Amino acid sequence: MNLPNKLTIFRIFLVAVFMFFVFSKGVVMKSMALITFLAASFTDILDGYIAKKYNMETDFGRLMDPIADKILVLSAFLAFVEMELIPAWMVVIIIFRDVIVTGLRMSALAKGKVISADEGGKHKMVSQVSAILVILFFLIFREAGMKVFHFWSASTERIYKDAIFILMSITTLLTLISGMSYLIRNKGVYFNAKSH
Repeated sequence: MNLPNKLTIFRIFLVAVFMFFVFSKGVVMKSMALITFLAASFTDILDGYIAKKYNMETDFGRLMDPIADKILVLSAFLAFVEMELIPAWMVVIIIFRDVIVTGLRMSALAKGKVISADEGGKHKMVSQVSAILVILFFLIFREAGMKVFHFWSASTERIYKDAIFILMSITTLLTLISGMSYLIRNKGVYFNAKSH
């Protein structure tokens, strides 16, 4: 197993570490959740860069890299649903899109074709990661406001939750647009798969 693939596996391991920290109380623990998520996101950039620069791309990497990304992102969103920070229906839409696209990619890979990320997919990923980072900063800020500086109030919480809802609405919309773009661009893979 080459280095990019090891980084992909390591990213999946970091998801468990992230989940432990995000559900732990205190400013330090929430800050560690943010650092872990940033580290996992960095491995995503790093493994892709190394694989392309040193010609180390593999079928395993093409398949597992996007799956590792989805595990990381969806774990964070599901944690936020559990914390009642975002509505579950938004995450259901995101999961549904990812299942469809992953299925399409696996079908294409079985035919020897690789479906690479388009601009819509990249914008979707950026919006999802940005939303997660904003929510993690919110959690750190809330912990500090409640436990350290004692300025947090119900009205402050409402303002932040409304801002998170708007941000997640944009993210969900971009996710839907990205999914439709994948289906339209690669409809040949789907229809050919159905005909066999």
